[in-house]
Amino acid sequence: MTDYPRTFPAEKIGLHPRNKHRGRYDFATLIQVSPALAQHVKINEHNDASIDFANPQAVKALNGALLKYFYNIAHWDIPAQYLCPPIPGRADYLHYMADLLASVNDSIIPTGNAVRVLDIGVGANAIYPLIGQREYGWHFVGADIDPAALENAQHVLDTNSGLSSIELRLQPSSSAIFKGLVKSDEKFDLTMCNPPFHASLHEALAGTERKLRNLGKVKASSKAPVLNFGGQAAELYCAGGEEAFVTIMVNESRQIAQQCLWFTTLISKAITLPSVYRALKNLNALQVKTIDMAQGQKKSRVVAWTFMNASQQRAWYANNHDSP
Repeated sequence: MTDYPRTFPAEKIGLHPRNKHRGRYDFATLIQVSPALAQHVKINEHNDASIDFANPQAVKALNGALLKYFYNIAHWDIPAQYLCPPIPGRADYLHYMADLLASVNDSIIPTGNAVRVLDIGVGANAIYPLIGQREYGWHFVGADIDPAALENAQHVLDTNSGLSSIELRLQPSSSAIFKGLVKSDEKFDLTMCNPPFHASLHEALAGTERKLRNLGKVKASSKAPVLNFGGQAAELYCAGGEEAFVTIMVNESRQIAQQCLWFTTLISKAITLPSVYRALKNLNALQVKTIDMAQGQKKSRVVAWTFMNASQQRAWYANNHDSP
């Protein structure tokens, strides 16, 4: 086995305290559980073992190793050009959501299948349900408008054990989020979403070029860059971008206000926040929280809202969960 250097600095204190990825990647151990990663690991100019994060195949191999080692997901793959998400940041979102649910449950994180989570835009990778089920045992409904993405996600579920508490659902309308998806008689403790970030393919490509430049990978060329971390159209952009998508989500959430305890979404652009806050105020959301997150130089946040007051929130747990 290759003895890769381990010049581990202090923990990544920007990540959630329960995040398993606060330390540097132990590539020697990861390669032991997933030998396919070995071909992508090189010693960089800082004498550290690393991968080329601008290479989608390398990122996918790293994800597969992380899922196998930390979350007992032995078989995970995505088709070419589908979004390959950075796992530490996705895990962070889940851990903060566990804290959010604990905040109305006597500071106790609720676990097990009784906790129902709706993942809007589950994608081909199904990262949130996979990590959330392994970490907290929650029941997930993963929704998407892309049948091919759902087919791949289902294959991942079928080829790994212990994932029967994850179900997938097609959203039949590309212009709706909750409408036509949430059944009239079902309830969710939480919704999650990583909304399309960009307003167009041109904007998505420009964002990729900026990322590649930051990684020192941009060279003089007229060739359009490969989308960083992959991604299909519906995963990366929509008309109006993040702001328009989240505004639709906020408006539709009011229609199922009593069927969900907390609605949440990632917000990548700080300039999106004022319009989201205005929409929530106009719809009389009773509580709005903004949870800041950081992964390296990338800053993002989760906006969470509920239409239930404190007594209704307590009643929700009394009616839908065993008492702590």
